Amino acid sequence: MLTIGDLSRRTGVKIPTIRYYEQMGLMNPAERSEGNQRRYTRQERERLSFIKHARELGLTIEAIRELIDLSAHPERPCSQADRIAAEQLVAVREKIEKLRRLEKELERIATHCAGDQVKDCYVIRALANHELCEGDH
Repeated sequence: MLTIGDLSRRTGVKIPTIRYYEQMGLMNPAERSEGNQRRYTRQERERLSFIKHARELGLTIEAIRELIDLSAHPERPCSQADRIAAEQLVAVREKIEKLRRLEKELERIATHCAGDQVKDCYVIRALANHELCEGDH
């Protein structure tokens, strides 16, 4: 059995986050020792590692909850898990595209300035007037 501190160190998940996952129902409430300390099993450590990895991939709490439910029924087809991963892939690609537009616009703004004083600074003017931007970002 692991204490919450041990679980935190072994998984790299902060203690408040572990408590949050318990409150959100992603993890079962921990057993308690006679001294009222939370105690976690190997299975709970594995569950927390699963949640952490899913969060690192950007999955929402609701998507993780759905995946946890699916993992409890190994006889089910994996099409729902595939759908969740595919939806996340689309979201990540959309974020990448938005970041590329931001990069392009920031590069343009940062290299467009010809003044040496703030009163002539293109960066300041562009931030104050969105019409100076080349596109939607």
